[in-house]
Amino acid sequence: MLQIIMGLKGSGKTKRLVDMVRDAVNQETGDVVVIEKERKLTFDIPYQARLIDAGNYDIGNYEFLKGLICGVHAGNYDITHFFIDNFYKLVNDKSPEELEKFMTWLEKFSDQEKISFVVSVSADPETVPESVRKYNI
Repeated sequence: MLQIIMGLKGSGKTKRLVDMVRDAVNQETGDVVVIEKERKLTFDIPYQARLIDAGNYDIGNYEFLKGLICGVHAGNYDITHFFIDNFYKLVNDKSPEELEKFMTWLEKFSDQEKISFVVSVSADPETVPESVRKYNI
């Protein structure tokens, strides 16, 4: 399952994501992974969730982010949830076309591996393709 929390800066995306992380940790039996650019969520999310500071890896492009997700999953098949905060801070290309391609890949990966993904994206929902907007919660 893929869900996107989309809105402009200051619209409460990160708070909503943190609440969803807490719920996942409390309700699921598998592992929860949170990827963010900096360690701003260190004290906001439960210690049971694995927090990855992607800023240490200088991701930059979508292929690198795919590799990070696949690599983390390959090291732990018990992951049930991935949360990605501030998506556009991780990648350099903010074009709607590349976002659409990545979300299509992410949905396929999610279905194949039975992992739930929640991604927060700082963007106006009206500016993204309908194929991406359909995941907006």
